[in-house]
Amino acid sequence: MIRAALRWLLAVFYFAAGVIHLALPAPFLTIMPMWVPAPEAVVLWTGVAELLGAIGLVQPFSPKLRQAAGWGLALYALCVWPANINHFAMDMARADGGLGLGYHVPRMIAQPVIIWLALWVGECLPLRRKRAAA
Repeated sequence: MIRAALRWLLAVFYFAAGVIHLALPAPFLTIMPMWVPAPEAVVLWTGVAELLGAIGLVQPFSPKLRQAAGWGLALYALCVWPANINHFAMDMARADGGLGLGYHVPRMIAQPVIIWLALWVGECLPLRRKRAAA
């Protein structure tokens, strides 16, 4: 029950993020590392990936598709981490300190949690059962 609720919560989060990536790409372009080629296309396709991943997580027809969505969203979160790190560095270098450590530190900590959560709710991770005492 908890896994299903978190699956839906993560799907809503990613669906909303995907819509925002497509509707308002400018903020994402400003945090993109300089070494990323074709930043407009990257933002567009990350939005599409978020939408498809969100739909894949909650579709009721195929556990394999749910797993693919879980793996895809976990890899997605790993791949966008450099943009989050870049945003952290750029923001903290501002004279006013930008959004500050209270925003960026939890965001950095949340990234591996989101990666794990995508794998867990996508049922990509094997369940470990406690062995009964003999």
